[in-house]
Amino acid sequence: MPLSDEEARLLHQLEQSLAAEDPDFASTLRGSKFLARNRRVAILAVLGFLGGIVLLFAGAVSAMTWLGVFGFVTMLASAYLFMNAWKRGIGGRDEPQSASPPRPSGNFVDRMEERWQRRRDSDER
Repeated sequence: MPLSDEEARLLHQLEQSLAAEDPDFASTLRGSKFLARNRRVAILAVLGFLGGIVLLFAGAVSAMTWLGVFGFVTMLASAYLFMNAWKRGIGGRDEPQSASPPRPSGNFVDRMEERWQRRRDSDER
């Protein structure tokens, strides 16, 4: 059952007030919608890829070249859609991926001098 115009307007106002009061929470809610969409696209892409394999083999077995080509194109399109969904994020990671520390800037000699200074400072203490 669709919302009436008044209900839709009230819902929109509530969403705006939530975004104004707690932007982090509102962004988390918006992100979950995108995550669910990307997962759905990824699942459909995998199914399309499997269907493309079936069409490719069916075209090869029945000697219908056009069917095999259509299956191959379907596989390519499905792989493209899956990779786009993967790039946008399909996993439910709660933590940002900052496992590796940022690489220091500067050339090799500068980094070695900095490490040497840190060692000397730690030895003096």
